[in-house]
Amino acid sequence: MTSAIPAKRPKSLPLPTQSRLAKIFHWTNLISLFVMLLSGLQIYNANPVFGGRGGWHFPSFLTLGGWLGGGRSWHFAAMWFYALNLLWYGLYVLISRRWQRRYASGSDVKALRVSQNAKRKNYALHRVVYTAIIPILILSIASGLAMYKPVQFYGLYSLFVNWQTLRTVHFITVPIVILFTFVHSLLALRVGTVRLIKSMFI
Repeated sequence: MTSAIPAKRPKSLPLPTQSRLAKIFHWTNLISLFVMLLSGLQIYNANPVFGGRGGWHFPSFLTLGGWLGGGRSWHFAAMWFYALNLLWYGLYVLISRRWQRRYASGSDVKALRVSQNAKRKNYALHRVVYTAIIPILILSIASGLAMYKPVQFYGLYSLFVNWQTLRTVHFITVPIVILFTFVHSLLALRVGTVRLIKSMFI
């Protein structure tokens, strides 16, 4: 009579190694973006970008601040965390030369056109998306600063012609950044499965 030997469970693969700085960047970015989104909707409700004061309003459970002044306080406080976080991460990427692996090059564009290697195309697409969001982030911060201090940053404000154009541009950058976050996460899943995403936060 033979006894059944229980099958051994396969060992789970260890998470990819991420630097502490990369984790801090992702956590700070995620939290500050969330606060800016909800407080930004509170500011929007005070005077909708589209349709004037009678335009469509976001429901209160999607807003933060309770009123215009409260929304502005939350929004601008989170803005500094967000902008300074991007600044030091940009310096970190530059000094550590991570830009060579993070941002798109001509070979990535070529790979998207002619490569038959699915993994290579995924990496190339990830770097193209990662690179394309840079001007959007700069536009978001520049337009936010121009709205925050239109007198002190009058030169920046004047680039947007008028207040309504400035508000419209700033508002439009929001869904683009949200879309980037979604696509960035989706591509990370395709490249490194959920283990890669977990490694950025754990």
